Amino acid sequence: MNDVDEATSPATSLSGPATCVSKVELRVSCKSLLDRDTLNKSDPCVVLMVQNNGQWIEVRTEVIKSNLHPIFGKVFSLDYYFEEVQKLRFEVYDIHGTHSIGTRDDDFLGGMECTLGQIVAQKKMVKPLLLKYGKYAGKSTITVHAEEISGNNGYVELFFCAKKLDDKDLFSKSDPFLEIFKINDDGTEQLVHRTEVIKNNLNPVWEPFKVSLMSLCSCNEDRKLKCLVWDYDSRGKHDFIGEFYATFREMQKISSGNKVTWDCVNPKYKQKKRNYKNSGVVILNDLKVKILYSFLDYIMGGCQIHFTVAIDFTASNGDPRNSCSLHYINPYQPNEYLKALIAVGEICQDYDSDKRFSALGFGARIPPNYEVSHDFAINFNPEDDECEEIQGVVEAYQNCLPKIQLYGPTNVAPIINRIAKVAEQSVVLLCCYHILLILTDGVVTDMADTREAIVRASYQPLSIIIVGVGNADFTDMQILDGDDGVLRSPKGEPVLRDIVQFVPFRDFKTASPAALAKCVLAEVPGQVVEYFSHKAISPMSPMRELLTPILSPLATTPTE
Repeated sequence: MNDVDEATSPATSLSGPATCVSKVELRVSCKSLLDRDTLNKSDPCVVLMVQNNGQWIEVRTEVIKSNLHPIFGKVFSLDYYFEEVQKLRFEVYDIHGTHSIGTRDDDFLGGMECTLGQIVAQKKMVKPLLLKYGKYAGKSTITVHAEEISGNNGYVELFFCAKKLDDKDLFSKSDPFLEIFKINDDGTEQLVHRTEVIKNNLNPVWEPFKVSLMSLCSCNEDRKLKCLVWDYDSRGKHDFIGEFYATFREMQKISSGNKVTWDCVNPKYKQKKRNYKNSGVVILNDLKVKILYSFLDYIMGGCQIHFTVAIDFTASNGDPRNSCSLHYINPYQPNEYLKALIAVGEICQDYDSDKRFSALGFGARIPPNYEVSHDFAINFNPEDDECEEIQGVVEAYQNCLPKIQLYGPTNVAPIINRIAKVAEQSVVLLCCYHILLILTDGVVTDMADTREAIVRASYQPLSIIIVGVGNADFTDMQILDGDDGVLRSPKGEPVLRDIVQFVPFRDFKTASPAALAKCVLAEVPGQVVEYFSHKAISPMSPMRELLTPILSPLATTPTE
C-alpha cells in the first residue's frame, strides 16, 4: 500500500481526479474494541484505505492511548463522485510503542468495508468490526460521520490558551489538553478538535489550529460547543479539570486587544464547594476566518472565460482537397479538428457573455503575399480575430482552407506568447480567464521556445489545452503536460502553475465528444482557483449574499 502524506489540519485529503461533485469530511469513532493488552487497554489507530485506479491508498488517524471507545480527532477529506463506486476499507489496529502498523494477528482489532456513497447516503454509518474470515470482533463497532463541505465553506483558525488550571498531579503540574465537541441537533456530541498536550504547565498555550466552519458549528453561529480540559495520563485515564460551553458567535466578539474568556468549571466542585469559582480560565487569544473560494464562486462572481482556438495548418496534415487529409471537409462527418473544437468550445462558450471567440492559425502561407505565418487570424482580419459563437469559428475554419497553403514548421510559441500578453492585459479587469486550445497533428518544432513561453504564461490567467490530431507519435509532447513532473524552461525555471493539459484525440475516437471535453477541461477549474488565490483576488461577486451569512460580517481573506 502507498502511504499518503498527511495534510495539515483540519483534514487529511484524499483527492481523486480533478473534477468532483463535492468534498466530504469523514470523522471516525469506535466502541467496545477488543482489549489486546495484558496490563493496559489497547492503543487504537484507524487506517483508512481508498481504492483509486486499482490501488489502495492509505491514510490513518492518530493513536489514542489505552482506550476501547476512542473518538479520533483526525478528519479524512475525500472527493465525492456521484458517478463512481468509491470503495473504502477501515481497519483498526492496536499500536505498540511506535506508530508503525503491526503485522501480528493480535494487533488487528477489526475492519469493515463500504463505499463512500453508502456513508454519504446515511450521513452516519455504524457497522460491526470483523476479524479475518468474517468473524465478529466481539461487540466492536465503528461509526463514520460524513459532512459535505460546500464550495462557499470557510475555515476558522483558533488560538487558545488557559490560565491557573487546577493541578491534578502530586509531584508535578498538570499536562493539559483541550477538546471541543459540536452538539448536534439530536443532542449527540461530535469531536471537532483535540489539541496537543502541554506538559507540566498550568498556563498552557496551545498551538493554533484550523477547522472548517461546517465541522465546527455546521455554519450555525449559535450552535453549542462543549469544551473540555483534561490532565493527560499516559495510561489513558485522563483527569477531568473542567468544562465550559461556547458558541461561534461568542468567539467572534474577539477584537484587537480584547480576548474572549470562559470559566473552566468542574460541576462536582461547584456543587460541593461553597466558594468555588472555577478550575482556571480558558482564553481565546485570536480568531481568523478564511474563505475557500471555489471555481463556481468566481464564475458566479462575474469571471468570464475567454476561449481561443489555434489550428495547425502545416503540410503534414495533407492536402485538404484529399479525403485522406486531416483537414478534409466531409459534408457528412466533421474531421478530428472540428470534433475537438466543437467538443471543447461548446462547453467554454457558456462562460463567455459575448460568445465571441478568437480563432488563430499557424504553419501556413497566407494571402495576400503568401508568407509563412505562425500567428494569423483565420478570418484574415488582423484587427479583430474573433468569431461569433463556435459556429462562427467553424465557418471561418472552413472558409480559410481554400485560401491558404499548408506549410510549416510546427511552431506554437508565438501564439502562446500572444495569448499570454492578452491575458496579462486583462488582469486589470480582475474578472477574465483565458483558455487556449491548440489543435496540432505533430510534435512542436520549437520545443525550447514553447517551454519558455509556457513558463512565462503560467504567471497569467491562462490555461492551455493541446489536442494531438491524427496518428503521429506524440510521446515528446507529454513533456509539456506537467502531470509527471514540473515543466521547466530551457534555463531551468519552473512553471508557477501547471497550466497545460495534453491528450491525443485518438484516445477518444470511439468515445463521445463529451468524454474528450471532460478530460481536457477537468483541470481548468482548479487552475482558475489556483491563479486567483495566488493573486489574492476574491470573487468580484454581486452574489456575495449567497455566501453563508456566518461569513458576511467577518473580515475575510483567500486561503494561502
